[in-house]
Amino acid sequence: MNDQQLLRYSRHILLPQIDISGQKKLDQSRVLIVGAGGLGSPAAMYLAASGVGSLIICDGDQVDLTNLQRQIMHDTDSIGLPKVFSAKQSLVRINPEVHVTAIQEQADQAKLFQLAAEVDAVVDASDNFTTRYHINQACVTHKKPLISGAAVRFDGQISVFDLRHPGSPCYHCLYPINEEHEDMPCAVMGVFSPLVGIIGCMQAAETLKILLGIGENLNGRLQLLDGLTMNWRSIKLRKDPACTVCHISGSADDQ
Repeated sequence: MNDQQLLRYSRHILLPQIDISGQKKLDQSRVLIVGAGGLGSPAAMYLAASGVGSLIICDGDQVDLTNLQRQIMHDTDSIGLPKVFSAKQSLVRINPEVHVTAIQEQADQAKLFQLAAEVDAVVDASDNFTTRYHINQACVTHKKPLISGAAVRFDGQISVFDLRHPGSPCYHCLYPINEEHEDMPCAVMGVFSPLVGIIGCMQAAETLKILLGIGENLNGRLQLLDGLTMNWRSIKLRKDPACTVCHISGSADDQ
């Protein structure tokens, strides 16, 4: 690391759990962030500021005036731009050393399968169940840690699904695809602005801990936040033995 990098990351390096070796590990890491909106904004900004060497941002939408109440990676001058291009501009301003790949598309299952294979962790900052299921399938197949978040109205949730560990549940164990789950878009339901910041920042924290191999992450736990009372609930998650997505992977790991 050069002198400028030692200064930039000095507050990380002072932490014995990270130190210079951990900061170098972050620099060599690659993270996929699916969604450049309310959750993806704080997650991406903190990962870039923290020195994660390569970020892949995938989103097919353009910046709209209604986004600016909560999607802090974008500003008024970004209106009309593809979100991923606006995101790249912001992240490069924060940390020009980070390599940002902007993919302007609503990634389908095949694309997510390809992208997940190339990274060390995946942040799900999407806003619909179809994309979440596709991300989960890709992460289960490639055994990549998935950092999942969601927020609507005053309710937020976050969990980690890490199939590198035997017995770990996947997103499909929590929300089976054969059950009815209705997407609740912010355009209809509304969302409390700071809520996405809280959940997105936690996604960044969980991602960094996973990349560094430090602390205890949220694998196997679902954290639920009521933004009106600031009360947290923690729910223990278990692998569904009947899960059609991860049960084959899990049984192979348990042998």
